[in-house]
Amino acid sequence: MSLKEKVAEVVSIGKKYWNTPAKGNYVPYKEVATLGAAGFGVHWTTSLPSVIGLDAANFLVGASIGLKPLDLSVMLIVANLIGIPIAFFRGWYFDNHHLKGGKFIPFMLRYSFPMVALAAIFVWLPFESWNYITKAVVVEISYIIIQYFLNFYNEAFQYLQQIITPNAQERATVMSISQIIYSLAPTLSGFIIPTIAGLTYGLNNIKTYRIIYPVFSAVGLVINTVFFRMIKERLILPKKKMEYVSIVDALREVAKNKYFWIINSAGWIGFLESAYGVILGWSFVYSYNGEKAAQLGIANTIIGNAALWSMILAPVAIKKLGKRNLLIICNLMNVVLFTIMFFCFKNLFAVCVILFMNGFFNTFGNIYFPNINADMRDYHQWKTGVRIDGLFGPLGLIGTVLGFFTGLVVPAIYEKMGVHEDYNVLYNDTLRNNLFRVLLFCSIIGAILNLIPYLFYDLTENKHQGYVNVLKIRKMFEDYGDGVLDDEELVEAMQIINSARELDGAQKLKADKSALSAAKAMPNGTDDEKRKRKDAIRAERRKIREIRERNNNIESMPIVLDELNKFSTPRYRKQLDEAYKVCECGKVFEYSCADDEMKAAKNLPKSTKEERVIRADAIELARIKRESTKLIKKYGAENLTEPDENVKEEIQNRETKTLLESIKARRELKAFVKSVSIYQRVTKPYIRAKNLIIQFENYNHLAEIEQLYNNVILKREAKEKAQV
Repeated sequence: MSLKEKVAEVVSIGKKYWNTPAKGNYVPYKEVATLGAAGFGVHWTTSLPSVIGLDAANFLVGASIGLKPLDLSVMLIVANLIGIPIAFFRGWYFDNHHLKGGKFIPFMLRYSFPMVALAAIFVWLPFESWNYITKAVVVEISYIIIQYFLNFYNEAFQYLQQIITPNAQERATVMSISQIIYSLAPTLSGFIIPTIAGLTYGLNNIKTYRIIYPVFSAVGLVINTVFFRMIKERLILPKKKMEYVSIVDALREVAKNKYFWIINSAGWIGFLESAYGVILGWSFVYSYNGEKAAQLGIANTIIGNAALWSMILAPVAIKKLGKRNLLIICNLMNVVLFTIMFFCFKNLFAVCVILFMNGFFNTFGNIYFPNINADMRDYHQWKTGVRIDGLFGPLGLIGTVLGFFTGLVVPAIYEKMGVHEDYNVLYNDTLRNNLFRVLLFCSIIGAILNLIPYLFYDLTENKHQGYVNVLKIRKMFEDYGDGVLDDEELVEAMQIINSARELDGAQKLKADKSALSAAKAMPNGTDDEKRKRKDAIRAERRKIREIRERNNNIESMPIVLDELNKFSTPRYRKQLDEAYKVCECGKVFEYSCADDEMKAAKNLPKSTKEERVIRADAIELARIKRESTKLIKKYGAENLTEPDENVKEEIQNRETKTLLESIKARRELKAFVKSVSIYQRVTKPYIRAKNLIIQFENYNHLAEIEQLYNNVILKREAKEKAQV
């Protein structure tokens, strides 16, 4: 196929799927482009707020405002401590307050302007006329306030990308294409800002942040507002279900998720890997007596271009290697690159080449890391039945606590090597070179440590597909029970079930590539021969692709069959027996024997996997019974009635003319939210039992659902015949 033909084919495919996604996919190309444009706006919107940091490598608060490295580290610890309860609130709010317009998109629209406005006010404060203590206090307070909005904004965008489609491979492709589009934002700003700064005030002068940066953030705000309104969230949740998630319960469940610990521990123990990050900027700004500073923008642009190629290759690499294997390869390459740089960091050209390669391998992480996190959340939803996004964050604050200590390491190295509040010492070649050697050694160690936890990561692409298929089936059954099942949802879930039945006990096939080789060897002298050769190659590739997809389904379909047959297993038979007993007691019931049930549960056998699961279920049931009983004794059964949502709406819509009225309304709303939490914890044993019984009853209607499916298929076939 000639280049012209390839381009024409790409254009044809683009037009075909511009408004309607391909079969098996969820996102049309128009929305992929929209996500890319929105991401462009995100990068420029945050260009000013995100540059305000509390670390010695930060040109604004470090070199421009003039705060000491260790002081900045202590300030960061204080800010992180204050940020812990805010992070809990943020995670809880994400998971329990779906606003009009979606779960995450409203935060992108509401938090962008105050974030940029506060950052603009900050950089125009008269730091030049203040003493050191005043500057430090103002920087600390401003940083905490700006971070409140910035973290809501950034996390919302991160989570949005993870739920734009439930198809893992499509998600990788969507993120790859959209990131190619919005990577233009940091590429442009990474070139323009340092270049203008180098020719005017310099990156270590606060005037740069007062004049140049706000322009980019203002443009980003406009882009942000336009494009986020055109994106759709796609969570696999029953239509009528909005389940409250308590912080304590979420943390308890997340703590049992092994993939959460693998992913987070890698970052916790590999904190030193980023130590090399200052080498490029400090090399251009301080080497050669600062004569190369204006060229930093060019270097950033060239190095940033490496991201384009990895983003183009990421979907193919993930499909061929898998996310885990790709991650391991990229980390190993970083170890190699840091080792090479250790011996040639004095050469600016060599530094740029190595960082180009480093950027190439690191950018794969922009695709596989969000996808790994999305897979983990889907797995968690499959395992627990509850969708959690934001509340994964609070338990991750363990890393923040560890960061109180690990964050002091690199700044301590700076000061030990002679870098204090006067960064001009970096013009000294000997001091700077010795510092770079130590930082590169730290990065090598960090990259190795970051790699180790992922050797235990076993959530394969096929396993994940099985979990997602189960979520679709559960949704079908629940929507059927609620009377809101639509045809598209019905067809998709029933096709999964039928495919699982067909492949039950099937053996994997080995793709024979000899036929593809023979097709490639066909003559292609004439136009007719070329056409026949192209058709033969396409046919053989299609056969290989179908065999590969069939083999993948053979691996994932047992998870589906286990779900359909789960109520015939000892574990779920035991759960059902307990559920019926709980429902007989009613919603608000004092379980006087909860402590005895806990002791009995802990004494259950745990020799086999099945016994351990049954024991864990019994302990969990006894725990929520005990918690419910404690709350009943504390508040009194007569005082525990289901809160009226109309009360909440009345408080929220109430007009308050004075400050006292406003305070009173906030207190009433807080009291209402607390009453909801208490009532749900009291009735949790009953609600869980009722949901399990309803699910069991819905699963018993599979034959009726199959008949509905057959009727839908017959209608579609009749419609297609009529159109022909």
